Amino acid sequence: MSAAGLVTTLQGTGPFTVFAPTDAAFAALPPGLLDKLLLPANKEALKKILLFHVVSGSEIPSSKVAAGDVKMASGDSAKIVVSGSTITIADAKITSVDVDASNGVIHVIDKVMVPASVNVASLAG
Repeated sequence: MSAAGLVTTLQGTGPFTVFAPTDAAFAALPPGLLDKLLLPANKEALKKILLFHVVSGSEIPSSKVAAGDVKMASGDSAKIVVSGSTITIADAKITSVDVDASNGVIHVIDKVMVPASVNVASLAG
């Protein structure tokens, strides 16, 4: 978050709903992608990817997650699909729900979501 300049933003009053990837999700990124994203030249792409994991101005507990498109803080929309007890957002499976935060709620997901508006193939580095 600090590399993208978002620490102050996400420590704000909120409310926020954060879809947080696991360490395994970050490890599953293509080799070298995370290193590229951390380069200063790619700060805006990193910021957009991180904000694609946040719904700003709304705390959405699991009991209120519904199928459809949700507007993310990046400005992009992410599709939520509910199939029985399985919920996905932008093809990432929600693996743990309703982790309380002082300014919202966190749902853990199994992959890093990248909005269509970010072309990772064209990143500098």
